[in-house]
Amino acid sequence: MYFNKDTQVYLNGQWTKAAEATTGLYTQTMHYGSGVFEGIRSYATDEGTQIFKAEEHFERLKYSAGKMHIDLDLTIDQMVEISYELLDRNQLSDAYIRPLIYTGANMALMPTEEVNIFFCAWKWGRYLGEKLLDVMISSYQRPNPKSCYVEAKVVGHYTNSILATTEAKQKGFDEALLLDMNGYVAEGPGANFFYENKGKIYTCPKGGILSGITRDTILELAQALEIPVEERFFKPEEVKGADGAFFTGTAAEVAGLRSLDGESFKMDWEDTLGHQLSMAYNRLVIGKTYNDFSLV
Repeated sequence: MYFNKDTQVYLNGQWTKAAEATTGLYTQTMHYGSGVFEGIRSYATDEGTQIFKAEEHFERLKYSAGKMHIDLDLTIDQMVEISYELLDRNQLSDAYIRPLIYTGANMALMPTEEVNIFFCAWKWGRYLGEKLLDVMISSYQRPNPKSCYVEAKVVGHYTNSILATTEAKQKGFDEALLLDMNGYVAEGPGANFFYENKGKIYTCPKGGILSGITRDTILELAQALEIPVEERFFKPEEVKGADGAFFTGTAAEVAGLRSLDGESFKMDWEDTLGHQLSMAYNRLVIGKTYNDFSLV
């Protein structure tokens, strides 16, 4: 699903066919997870193909690499240029772009001098699908912020996500919601979390979650649309029985939730502020204005 015989990828300064690209089996990233990546979307707009918030994504990629002691020497402008060429070479417009920065062969627990740069892209629908989601509180917690840089998008962090999502699906749910070490709601395995109650949106503060670019966009839209938002810690009991809830992320975009631990949210999704923000986001990413509709 990710490539075919004609797909081209960027690997260490060269363009090559995905089916012919190779890498080493002794990379530290493969054995220990010490690599960083991004997930970025491009959209077909009236002005042509546009990558949404490309600079912000690559700024975060540089930040993540720095935290993991990985020397990423490409500039943000260079990475943006590579991304547009990647889309052009593969005749993609509405696409998902995956830059991966992975390290060289090293079985010691120290950074490597060798740094590999890989860019690929493919057509990918919304990661969590189109339907409302039934979600469970995971038995897995998000990592303690003192154990690693949880705000960095590090390859190895996603073992936690795989465990949480797998547990949820095995129990008949669509996705998981993870708590932090203190029992407060943190985020989903691959998306940030918001809930709403009595005309107000709530989300947990940064510090123990991935600093989501879609999350920031939703906060910007809420401010522009005069939707009140409060960033604070909250327990699952506050979320259950609330008016509504949703996940945000580049791959997921804005995904509405139907229930948490089997308890349905009170309002129909189409009547929530979350749905209004979702519509605004959908217009924003394709270059349209987001304030040409009335809030209910």
